Amino acid sequence: MSYFLTLAITVLSLVWTVPQPSTVPTSSQVTSLSVLDFGAKADGMTDDTGAIQGAIDRAGKTGGVVVLPSGRYLVAGRLNIAEGVALAGVNQAPQSILAPKGTVILATGGRDQENAPPLFHLGHASAVTGLTVWYPEQKPSAIVPYPWTFQLEGMDNTLENITLINSYNGIRVGPKHNVRHRIRSIYGCVLRRGIFVDFCVDIGRIENCQFHVHWWSQPSTNGNWALVYKYMIENLEAFIFGRTDWEYITNNFVFPAKIGWRFIQTEKGAANGHLTGCGADACETAIQIDAIQPMGLLITGGEFVSFTGKDPVQVRISNTCNGSARFVNCAFWGPALHNAIIQGRGFASFSDCYFSNWNKDAGNKSLVVCESGRLQINNSTFATSQPSVLLGPNVKHAIIQGNNGIAGVRIIDRTGGKLIAANNEPSTQPG
Repeated sequence: MSYFLTLAITVLSLVWTVPQPSTVPTSSQVTSLSVLDFGAKADGMTDDTGAIQGAIDRAGKTGGVVVLPSGRYLVAGRLNIAEGVALAGVNQAPQSILAPKGTVILATGGRDQENAPPLFHLGHASAVTGLTVWYPEQKPSAIVPYPWTFQLEGMDNTLENITLINSYNGIRVGPKHNVRHRIRSIYGCVLRRGIFVDFCVDIGRIENCQFHVHWWSQPSTNGNWALVYKYMIENLEAFIFGRTDWEYITNNFVFPAKIGWRFIQTEKGAANGHLTGCGADACETAIQIDAIQPMGLLITGGEFVSFTGKDPVQVRISNTCNGSARFVNCAFWGPALHNAIIQGRGFASFSDCYFSNWNKDAGNKSLVVCESGRLQINNSTFATSQPSVLLGPNVKHAIIQGNNGIAGVRIIDRTGGKLIAANNEPSTQPG
């Protein structure tokens, strides 16, 4: 082989084997900043607000990740998460009810100022992940208001793997417009409001969130099960929805609450959406629908239990509701007074549902009471012996068919001929 041929082969092999510059950024090129490099102490005593905000502002120039290593960060002020910035603790999942570990925020600002700015404000394309928030100055024996822990406004923001030890107000979406929020894997105790969504104009997501008295029941966080439980059943509205379009709500739960799920009218409007695999236990009212958009709500695979307060009822549809509420494959049980009280001028539908009432003091109260509007109940089970359905004189139309009951399907009909019934046996009773 000639010298020149050998040289040519050698040069070509080097060209082929030497790594060439890539146009794809490597992990070392992505902005990642530690708050410790900006002066944070993470000792639980020094106010780290300024150091954390400094790191966020620096990352905001290009976008990137601000890392909170394990430790306790005292935050006496508030934090604004810049566009394109993720504030990331080390917790890869929500934490247990025991002593907080990993990345813990000790929040002290905003005491007695419910309407003050939130602890964390998220704008466009921002995120907070992997941390625990604890208000160490909040006491179970003398609970006082605090601002929202998180507020999301703008487009495409995310909360994930967050633990709330004792937030007075948990997470607010709005009141400025929001698009495509993602709220995932949020566990903890909330006292007055859990998640409140308003003015989301396109497709929000709320997934795998669980609120429970457990998280503020331990001595390590100065918790107290009995006192916190009492406060929650008297005050907590866990999931609240004003204006939101195409809200998808999956696998969420609360125990206990005064109202588990509430749908309201705000100046921005009302909600439409889909609840799948959601529940509420130890409530006075598990679901209260004051207002929804005409296409309304699809509620599938839910479990709802009411037995606290003076007037426990699983579902209340208010006289201000004009939309459509559809329950499919849902179960209603516990010692309530009724499973549902339906008012308004809209539609209510129950298909493949389970109705029961363990309350011995409920007497002969009907499981479902429809005072007005339009009602459909199909292919459902009435598992206890109370009257199944009471239809008031202002009901516009009712279809009740294909159902079964432990004592038959007993219908008290005061509609004056607006009922269509075909069930397991003829048991319709005149009013």
